[in-house]
Amino acid sequence: MKLSSVIKVSGVGLLSALVLAGCGSNSSQSGSKKQTANWMVAANINTMDPSKMTDLISSQNLNGTNEGLLRMAKNNTVVPGVAKNYTVSKDGKTWTFNLRHSKWSDGKPVTAKDFVYSWQRTVNPKTASQYSYIFGNLKNANKIIAGKMAPAKLGVKADGNYKLVVSLIKPQSYFKYMVSQSYYFPEEISMVKKYGSAYGTDAKKIGFNGPFVLKGWNGTNDTWKLVKNPKYWDAKKIKLNTLNMQAVKDPATALNGYQSGNLDFTTLSGTQVKQYKNDKNYHVYKQASIYYLEMNEKKFPMFKNKNLRKAFSLAIDKNQLANKVLADGSQAPKGFVADDMSSHNGKDFADQSYVKGAVEYNLAEAKKYWAKGLKETGKKSVNLTLLSDDTDVAKRTTEFVQSELTKLPGVKITNQNVPYKTRLSRSASGQFDLVITAWNADYPDPSNFLDILTSKNSYNNGKWGNAKYDALVKKSEGTDAANENARWNDMVQAEKILMNDQGIVPLYQPAISTLMKPKIHGVQFFPTAPQWDWSKITVSK
Repeated sequence: MKLSSVIKVSGVGLLSALVLAGCGSNSSQSGSKKQTANWMVAANINTMDPSKMTDLISSQNLNGTNEGLLRMAKNNTVVPGVAKNYTVSKDGKTWTFNLRHSKWSDGKPVTAKDFVYSWQRTVNPKTASQYSYIFGNLKNANKIIAGKMAPAKLGVKADGNYKLVVSLIKPQSYFKYMVSQSYYFPEEISMVKKYGSAYGTDAKKIGFNGPFVLKGWNGTNDTWKLVKNPKYWDAKKIKLNTLNMQAVKDPATALNGYQSGNLDFTTLSGTQVKQYKNDKNYHVYKQASIYYLEMNEKKFPMFKNKNLRKAFSLAIDKNQLANKVLADGSQAPKGFVADDMSSHNGKDFADQSYVKGAVEYNLAEAKKYWAKGLKETGKKSVNLTLLSDDTDVAKRTTEFVQSELTKLPGVKITNQNVPYKTRLSRSASGQFDLVITAWNADYPDPSNFLDILTSKNSYNNGKWGNAKYDALVKKSEGTDAANENARWNDMVQAEKILMNDQGIVPLYQPAISTLMKPKIHGVQFFPTAPQWDWSKITVSK
């Protein structure tokens, strides 16, 4: 996502890629009466509405309380969720999911109609979902999103209560990953109709069909609980009773909570990593995510000038940012698509699409491009505001980027660090000059990144556009969709166009540096944003 998936984030998404998998479930652990863990996240929940969420924190909580047709698992596999099995037609365009008899937390049955209703609601222009584009390969989806066809015409139908039939425009091998993400979750029809626009705005205004139910979230608070859901179809395998969640923005406060025993898990800042990197409870996990700088071309037409965009990129030392400023395991990026996420014929996508000049540091060259760009646009100086979150990591990042960019003649940067929810809102509505944001892969395919920077994508907040880029992305998902080699080449060329044109400035690929109490068993992190295998987690005394 930006889940989370799927989903744009700033700061560290602490449960972003958490999979609770198979180690240490012995009898003394599973027999503990107090199966409770205390967990830290970097920000509070923005929304629990699957049709409206865009951020990782919200998505990861929804993944604990709700469930889609399938769930992602270890090694980029999928396992049954609400669907006990599925079939795909020979032409790859029709997917049929056979649903188990599962229930919502209020005891009502989860039916195929709940999926149909949810998906139709997401593509309905009235919902204004930023994730509506992700349904673009469903029959009639794009016409519905454009307001040219009724949502009821979407290529999904309920064949009785427990069979869901999906019609695609073209084959899509990774569709199995997509239906495991929160934007494809079902929505309890009666709940949505009861609360309307308030649906998903607090813990009492949404139905739950997953391993846990959400308790104690009023829409704005920084603490809440995930409590075992006795109505979940596989509840007998869930050993954990309660996960106490706490949003903590300040690393020192979080570490103090861990040391005092109030937290069983915390992430570490770069300065803290130096102190704890040899601790037996220290773990670092690379993420399939990229933090990047967007320049608002609609608000500042000067940024339509490639030389100015190129100057900004060359002026920022990404290695220093990752290794010295953050110092938490993060690394300088190779491009927009994260490395070690997807490969073809044994070659990593980030290596094949690598454009050195788009991510390297060269201040002398930056000044030359800047001078040329100013001359071409008739500008002599620029005064800009740099928007980001108010977390410690975000503040240190903006301070560094500010110091780097102001080395360019005539550049003045004012930092604006705001709460996570505010940054999301301002980014989406174009209320920024420059913004530092991020994308975390929902599924292990380059398209997960490349799609969001096409000209008309709702996540393309900077409004960069390139016709050749759009055409290649479209081709990879259209005429070349069934040709693996051709599709891969399309995406590689698209990434190179993006980087050569400097549509965005990749800043760093993050890692999660953590401390976790040894009483928590069975936790593994994976680069993309899969859901949790809650049946494996245990807490010992």
